[in-house]
Amino acid sequence: MMKTRKEHECLENLSTKGQSSFSQDSDEKETSPSVSVVILAYRSGEGIRAFVESMVQSLDKNEPNWEIILVGNHYVDDGDRTPCIVSEIAQNHPRICAVTRIKKGMMGWDMKSGLEAATGRTIAVIDGDGQMPFEDVMHVYNKLTEEGLDLVKTFRTQRGDGLYRKTISVAYNIIFNILFPGLNCKDVNSKPKIMTREVYNRMHLNSNGWFIDAEIMIQARKMKLKIGETPTIFLQINYRPSFVKFRSIWEFFVNLLWYRLFNRSKI
Repeated sequence: MMKTRKEHECLENLSTKGQSSFSQDSDEKETSPSVSVVILAYRSGEGIRAFVESMVQSLDKNEPNWEIILVGNHYVDDGDRTPCIVSEIAQNHPRICAVTRIKKGMMGWDMKSGLEAATGRTIAVIDGDGQMPFEDVMHVYNKLTEEGLDLVKTFRTQRGDGLYRKTISVAYNIIFNILFPGLNCKDVNSKPKIMTREVYNRMHLNSNGWFIDAEIMIQARKMKLKIGETPTIFLQINYRPSFVKFRSIWEFFVNLLWYRLFNRSKI
């Protein structure tokens, strides 16, 4: 299908700039938001609109002092409409900003670019593909604030992504807890994760790939943070295949060993 002239110009402009697009200058904010929600929207397409709308309604109801960072990073000339869509959403809402950079990494690189743009006193990160319920952001936020914790994350009690992915996840979490004892982390890669601004400022995240979730937890262990977990479900998506391929699984296990031996991520 041929792109319209407007679509072509939008994608061309984003590829040329290769930088963040913000709807509001953070320097102009009188006070920091209570919570920043970083939504990873890579290749989410039109589906991100409904997810953001639901998130806004939830935040308005439960914690009105918020901001949303939509991360729509992309590759040059990949035809992905997501950068244009998140930029349009941001232009129409004063508390939403869009980060639409040319990608120099995978999920970890996207997450770091969103975390860097966040200005809130607490920072949550969640995938925007709909597999993780938007309501979980308020669940982890409430647990963090009510219990005075440093970091809170979910763990998946039900998964809709099949037996293979579930088996890999179980094995990965067992190995993680053997190599990094003491956390007793039920589900290393589950999101949303939320942390205080102070915790984020102390972390030095290096991974540009899928290992960043584990890197967060390893650094949290080293910092001896007060950590909480809350149960969630992991929904099935049918509109696209999973981004977690065999190479990603290999990356998980290689990085666990590398971090254990050399105290840093390999990828």
